[in-house]
Amino acid sequence: MPETNTGPSLIARAIAVIVLIVAAFILFKAVIGLVSALLWPVMAIIAVIAVIWALGVLR
Repeated sequence: MPETNTGPSLIARAIAVIVLIVAAFILFKAVIGLVSALLWPVMAIIAVIAVIWALGVLR
C-alpha cells in the first residue's frame, strides 16, 4: 500500500511560510537601515559642499 502523506503537514507549511515572511521583513529592514546609515554622512557632505558653492556664486 503506498503512503499518501509523505510531505510536511499543512500546519508545518503555514508555519514555514510565516517564518520566511518574518525573516524577509527583518532582513529588508536591516538592509534599509544599513543603506540609510551609509547615505546620511554622504548627504551631509553633499549639503555642505552645496552651501559653500552657493555662497561662492552669490558673492
